[in-house]
Amino acid sequence: MAKLWQKNYSLDLLMQHFTVRNDYILDQELLISDVVASIAHATMLNKINILSNSELEELKQGLNEIIEKKLTTGFEIKEEDEDCHTAIEGYLSSRFGETGKRIHTGRSRNDQVQTALRLYMREASIKIAAETISFAKELLAFALEYEFVPMPGRTHMQLAMPSSVGLWSASFAEELIDEVKLLLSVNDLLDQSPLGSAASYGTPIFLDRELTASLLGFKKVQNNVLYSNNSRGKFEAILLDSLSYIALTISKLSQDLILFTLPEFGYFSLPKELTTGSSIMPQKKNPDGLELARSRSSLITSCSERVKDTIRSLPSGYNRDFQDTKEPVIEGIRATFDLVAIMARMVDGLVVHEEKLVGACKSELYATDKVFRMVKEGKSFRDSYKEVGLSLENVKADDPYEALKSRTSIGAANNLRLDMAKKEADDLEAICIKKSDNYQNCYEKLTGRSNLTLLTW
Repeated sequence: MAKLWQKNYSLDLLMQHFTVRNDYILDQELLISDVVASIAHATMLNKINILSNSELEELKQGLNEIIEKKLTTGFEIKEEDEDCHTAIEGYLSSRFGETGKRIHTGRSRNDQVQTALRLYMREASIKIAAETISFAKELLAFALEYEFVPMPGRTHMQLAMPSSVGLWSASFAEELIDEVKLLLSVNDLLDQSPLGSAASYGTPIFLDRELTASLLGFKKVQNNVLYSNNSRGKFEAILLDSLSYIALTISKLSQDLILFTLPEFGYFSLPKELTTGSSIMPQKKNPDGLELARSRSSLITSCSERVKDTIRSLPSGYNRDFQDTKEPVIEGIRATFDLVAIMARMVDGLVVHEEKLVGACKSELYATDKVFRMVKEGKSFRDSYKEVGLSLENVKADDPYEALKSRTSIGAANNLRLDMAKKEADDLEAICIKKSDNYQNCYEKLTGRSNLTLLTW
């Protein structure tokens, strides 16, 4: 099909390659989102008497054919198409002639791609939130199983105070729970429809934007048509920022596991099927997954920075620069999902070596405990601190299990309140399920397909 903007000249092929780059390949990720939004748009055009009933049925048939092709044999998008929008309209026009040419009425590719991206990001944010909550619950289960297994607490990487495997594991679980709350708040921000804003300034044809928003399961219409366009890139960066916090938490967990699985520590062992080998040293079982988790965390953060740097100096209204925000958005989303999934598998197979953990609880770990015993006997903290600090050779190792029992303050080793964290996780999981079900119901009403997902991963 000719380009949607076709004039009375042919585009230079180098210019075509430069302007399209790999956008038509990336659009395979957005294809189903674009088709679903097109069905909603066509339904609205029928309501305002732009499309007849028979034209609407033809378009719905053709759009469902595209979904079927995508899910089975594949749907081709060529470089000369520029994007999925042209490929979809070209397919409909070849199937239904003039009817296919009417699908774009009232739309610009600007609000079309905005809507497809918004649907994609909305669903991806819930899928990642659900995966992250599942991982947090796994960490809580691990914490419960090893709640009272002693573990040296460290600051500056040096021995600090008695801790436990339960405290260590639950700390990451609670952190991820908070980050899912942030991600769900971003999902609420994404849950507004830009469809009908056209090329930033609306159209002289009245478009029922509330109808299309409702059909697509959006909570509301994104009101101002110029803001709808100006939010492109901004919403993507906000989503990527929230994902980067999840990645930062996982990076710290990965670093801990790399250290604590070293033979010199031996606190834990990784499942061998999640380690890789060396091409020269036959004994090696390398924690490559954990090392790559650290670098993927950086990659995800860089995706957000790429988007923000792209939109930083743009004037209002559409600018072609927006096209280059698509790749980091898709890359950051997929990298985060994979990161959470592989770390969940790591923790699931983690072996705990209790004897090594207990053996690592050296006498210096109990120096502060001795200070507080002296405080309980009536001495001031500062004098007790100095006395113990000047005679560390007299600090003896306590029973590490008894040391944990004395830590009863809220959130400490003997009062982790894991049930409260589990309740929070369950509540967030229920929110994810409810939102996902709502999306599925809307897509089923539009396409007649049950369990349709807009994501290809």
